[in-house]
Amino acid sequence: MKFLKNSFLLGVFIALLVLPSLLMAKGFEDPYDKIDKITQELISIINQHQKDYPKNEKQYFEAITDLLTDTVDFNYIAKKVMGRYRANTTSEQRLLFTEKFRQGLVETYGRGLINYGNQQIVLVNPTPLKGQRTLIVQQEIQSSGNTFPLRYSMARKKTGQWMIINMTISGINLRDIFRNQFSQAVQQTSGDFDAVISGWTTKVE
Repeated sequence: MKFLKNSFLLGVFIALLVLPSLLMAKGFEDPYDKIDKITQELISIINQHQKDYPKNEKQYFEAITDLLTDTVDFNYIAKKVMGRYRANTTSEQRLLFTEKFRQGLVETYGRGLINYGNQQIVLVNPTPLKGQRTLIVQQEIQSSGNTFPLRYSMARKKTGQWMIINMTISGINLRDIFRNQFSQAVQQTSGDFDAVISGWTTKVE
């Protein structure tokens, strides 16, 4: 169970980090080759902060946030998480929720990943880029005979930048989970969006 928990958390963060810095995918660039580089950078950040954690928690979160900035389309994901309720919110509330959502992911999964061990992360069935605007990338976390599947939904922006817009971890669609979480919070607060946003925590049960 400990392996599955740590692997799940690692999978989420790899999903958030591995793909678009690779971005600007031109014909001669192979985004899959760059997955390794960014994955290793994530693991390096974890290793650098493990010894002194939690004293250096702030610096640890900041390092992860720096990687996330050009990797995840938080605006798009937050829009989908808010769903039909988004039309009833102000632009200020939308911006604040996007920030709370980002912060929640960094802190929740950052804490879980700090005990990362020596799992092996492998790419599964990469397909050539043929000018498509969306891409599914699959990885597996392997350790002690166990396998944990990861599936990333990517979109290529007009700038040429590939960004993560959703992820599925061992069959669990994270965007759907967060959307249900937001909907439940709206109902519990009788539509008080300020209360929903201020009380937002990112969690996967």
